[in-house]
Amino acid sequence: MIRCIVVDDKPLAIDVLKHYIAKVSFLELIYSTTNPLEALSKVAEGNVDLIFLDIQMPELTGLQFMKIIKGKCQVILTTAYTEYALEGFENDAIDYLLKPVSFERFYKAVEKAKLMHKGMLIPSIETSDVKTGKDIDHIFVKTEYKLIRIATAAILYIEGMQNYINIYTTTEKITSLQTMKKMEELLPNPQFVRVHKSFIVAVDKIDTIERNRIAIGDKVIALGDNYRNSFYDAIEH
Repeated sequence: MIRCIVVDDKPLAIDVLKHYIAKVSFLELIYSTTNPLEALSKVAEGNVDLIFLDIQMPELTGLQFMKIIKGKCQVILTTAYTEYALEGFENDAIDYLLKPVSFERFYKAVEKAKLMHKGMLIPSIETSDVKTGKDIDHIFVKTEYKLIRIATAAILYIEGMQNYINIYTTTEKITSLQTMKKMEELLPNPQFVRVHKSFIVAVDKIDTIERNRIAIGDKVIALGDNYRNSFYDAIEH
C-alpha cells in the first residue's frame, strides 16, 4: 500500500484527487491540506510515501517544498501551468499532472509511482504534458543520475542499444536510459526521422544517401525496409 497525502491551496482540487485516490486499491490517503507547512510536518514524521503536490501556493511553492524535503518521498506535481514541468523533474518529481486532471491520466501517474515504489522504474518526462512540436529547440533526457538538457540543433543521430540509447551530438555522446519510442515522441517530426529499428537521424545533418545507406559525417547508417517510405516522405517535404 502506498501512503499518500494531497497538498493544494484549492479545496476543490483536493476533492478531485481524494475521489481518484479512493478508486485505486494500492493507494491510501492519510492526509490532505491546503497548507504546505502542515504537510512538511507530516513528511517529517516519516510515514508518507507519495505526495500529490500543487506548484503554485501562497505560503510555499511546490518546487520550494520539494527542495526542503530532499527526496524523502515520491512527488507527483499538479498544476494548471506547463512551464514548471522540467524544473519539477530536475527536482525528481516522478510525474506532472495538468489540471483539470482526468482519472485516466491520474492512474497512469500512480502506476508509475507503484513501479518506482518497487524499484522497477526510472522517472522520465511525460511528453503529453510537456511542450512538444516542431518549434522545440531542446529536450531533456534521463541519464542514470540526472536530467541533461540537449539542444535539438546539436543532435546528429540516436542509436538504440539493448537496454539504453546513445545520443550523438556535434560535441559529445550521451548515454540515456530512455527508449527509442520515447525519443521519437520527444523529438520534433519531420526534423528527426526513424530510419531503422536502432537509429533515429536528424534530417538536416545527413550528408549523402546512397543505396539505402545514410551518411552523417563518418557514420554510415542502413535505411531499414520498414522505414524507407516514411523516411523519403520526410525528406521530400
